[in-house]
Formats: sequence, C-alpha cells, structure tokens
Amino acid sequence: MKKPLFQEIEIPEGVEVTIDGILFKVKGKEGENQRKFKIGKIDMAKKENKIIIGTEKASKKEKKMINTTMAHMKNMIRGIQEKFEYELRGCYSHFPFTVELEGNRGAVIKNFLGEKIPRKVKFPERVEIEIGKDSNKKIPITIKSVDRELAGQASANLEMATKVRNKDRRVFQDGIFIVNKAGKEI
Repeated sequence: MKKPLFQEIEIPEGVEVTIDGILFKVKGKEGENQRKFKIGKIDMAKKENKIIIGTEKASKKEKKMINTTMAHMKNMIRGIQEKFEYELRGCYSHFPFTVELEGNRGAVIKNFLGEKIPRKVKFPERVEIEIGKDSNKKIPITIKSVDRELAGQASANLEMATKVRNKDRRVFQDGIFIVNKAGKEI
C-alpha cells in the first residue's frame, strides 16, 4: 500500500547545503563534499534550515531509498564538521617491514614477509594519511577524510595489500589491520 512518507534532516550551524536536482553539496569548516543521488521518484528539497526527503506515494522500495539517502546525507554533514578518522596498525613478528608514502596518492610496503619486491597501494583523492614511527614492532597509521567512504576504502586498500596468502595465519600474523573505524573500536 502506498502512502505519503517524508523525513527531515536539520542543518547544523556553520554548514552550507545546496541541492541542485540530484546533486547534493555540503560545505563546512573541514571542507566540502558532494554527491549525486539516483533517487527516482523521491523529492529532495531544502526549506529554511532543514532538508526534506520524501514522496506522496511511497512503497517499500521508496522507503528504503529514503532511509539510505538520509544516512548518506547525515554522514556527509558529519564529515564536514569533523573528519572521519580511521586508525590502522602495522604489526610484524618475523620480518620488520616499513610503510612509506609515495607522493600523496600511494604508499609502498617494503620487506613484507621478506619479499624483495615492494607492495604498492593506491589511495583515493581527498584522503590524508599519516604514518608514525615504528615502536615495539607496531607501525601506527592514521587516515582522515571528510568522506566516510573514501576513508574506509583507503584503509581497506592498505589492509588488503598485506593480506597473507598460502601461509598459516596462526603463525604468520604480520600485516596492517584496522584498529579504530571512525571512532568505533574494533
């Protein structure tokens, strides 16, 4: 049964929102973020300091689209107020490896599991990476971005680059692992 469904997001102070058709732009103190939403029959509008999303005839499919769009918009607004921060830790027990930034779009992992050929990792744009000093066989790595998806993708790229194959994971526990995801301990 189709019925009207509308939801609102309150725009906080210091945040500027622009809606142009399916393009949603957000500007704040940490930077700006934009995204195109393919929302079909759903209406998106800005009235005063609120964003209103909904439709007059919402089915289950439209309800799912509205809730997903709302979650993405809330993450975008939260990201420009305070950047999303992912913490990773590089650990080794057999072979000491190093992680070095290569320009600002990639990293090189040298001597991982004693390999002669370094492993290379590419990062998406608009991501800040900090690699700390090696202390007690642990390498701290911090990834920050206003876009939650880009920060998550950059951390996943690093974690997957050091995935151990064809070896016993109980013995070879070397690698880079996500420790903290945007404020949530893992």
